[in-house]
Amino acid sequence: MSNPDSFIDEVTEEVRRDRLFAAMKRYGWIAVLLVILLVGGAAWREYSNAQSRSAAQALGDEILAALEADEAQARVAALSEIDAPTPGAEALIAMLTASEAARAEDMEAAALSLESVAANGEVPEIYREIASYKAMSQAGSGLSIDERRAGLESLAVPGKPLRLLAEEQLALLDIEAGDRLAAEERLRRIVEDSEATAGLRQRASQMIIALGGALDAS
Repeated sequence: MSNPDSFIDEVTEEVRRDRLFAAMKRYGWIAVLLVILLVGGAAWREYSNAQSRSAAQALGDEILAALEADEAQARVAALSEIDAPTPGAEALIAMLTASEAARAEDMEAAALSLESVAANGEVPEIYREIASYKAMSQAGSGLSIDERRAGLESLAVPGKPLRLLAEEQLALLDIEAGDRLAAEERLRRIVEDSEATAGLRQRASQMIIALGGALDAS
């Protein structure tokens, strides 16, 4: 019985082998295509990453070269000539331009650069809010008290990351408007806020004392 069984096993194995070879002839191109796609995809990702790194390095070199100019106005001009490849890079350059324009005492140009970031819906919200905060809080921007107050109040709502800094600037606007009591009340809320940093509490406390108020003994 062993010989017939062995013969049947050999025939079965041969049939399996023939079917395997037939399947490879029929569908083998699919496996080859998958290998090509995998290898090609990996190569393309590596190429894209290298291109991105090269572009980022080139942009960084351009920014550093622009900031090496001796005069602030020259740095502003050099930054304005940089072609930003992405909205994020554009926002970074605009904020650097605003900083250099402020150093050159061109507050209107600084405000315009910051407002361009604040109005750019393609950049992350936190960058837009930082730009808006800086535009509303810097002196000499050409904005009225009401305009600055409206902008800061939009940042001073619960959940906003710059809420307490905006509250501090609103207190300064209250002082500028001659409303000492409103400023002191706002500053006390900052001091009592659990999310306020030590530095912010200290500044708020010092302003309360400067306004003639007194701090709680606790």
